[in-house]
Amino acid sequence: MRRRSSLSIAISAVVVILGHPDLWLTAIRQAFRLVPNRWWTRRPFLPVPDAGYMHFRLVTAYGGDGEGQVDPNDLITYLRWCRSWPA
Repeated sequence: MRRRSSLSIAISAVVVILGHPDLWLTAIRQAFRLVPNRWWTRRPFLPVPDAGYMHFRLVTAYGGDGEGQVDPNDLITYLRWCRSWPA
């Protein structure tokens, strides 16, 4: 199975988050935390998380090779958890 790109994962995440305006600010904060330093010097020249990191997170979250279907509700649950932590 083909490995999903960070860009593909980022686009899917944005689509899921659009339906939850109460999580937009939390999502933006988390996105900035995941973007690698000097992202503009590497392809795809967009502020998306490192592909290796995303693959690691998918393997640890879902097991196997990290290529399975991702449940969009997991992202919403994660963002709600992040929002609940003190600043």
